Amino acid sequence: MSVIEFILIGIGLAMDAFAVSICKGLGMTKINRLHCVIIAAFFGGFQFIMPVIGWALGRQFESYIQSVDHWIAFGLLAFLGLKTILEAVREKDEECVEKTESVLDIKELFLMAIATSIDALAVGITFAFLQVRILEASGIIGIVTFILCVFGVFVGNIFGSRFKKKAAVAGGVILILIGTRILLDHLGVF
Repeated sequence: MSVIEFILIGIGLAMDAFAVSICKGLGMTKINRLHCVIIAAFFGGFQFIMPVIGWALGRQFESYIQSVDHWIAFGLLAFLGLKTILEAVREKDEECVEKTESVLDIKELFLMAIATSIDALAVGITFAFLQVRILEASGIIGIVTFILCVFGVFVGNIFGSRFKKKAAVAGGVILILIGTRILLDHLGVF
């Protein structure tokens, strides 16, 4: 896989964290730069570590499922993409908080970072089947997530939740397209 594909996967995986960052930005009367960096570091850090954990798990089972690994990769990415799209369409804007002086709840942020990075764990399993250089891939995904979360806090603070659903739908479509490309590659179409 290429660096561009890792960046696109990172964008697709980061959409949940981006949406949460927008909500965090909505809750700030003015941008608190330290809080912004802490939020982005939590989400970027978990988006980095979860694929590594998934990759380690996937390597344990690689020999058993090597003949169908492309179908598994396609299935996982398509499922995650559809899940992202459906969650975005069904999501209510009420989940974001009203603007107040924000106090950063580290425990809440930790739980949200885990919840938004479960998809990255599944992608890490897929990476094990595709013989991906995991530290490079995870590093790119983590950096992309960090950048998008910083941007998300600012977008949330300035523009509100107008772009949250569109960004999540775009992320889901990207994951589905990459899964389809992996499947077609292994079937010899490309």
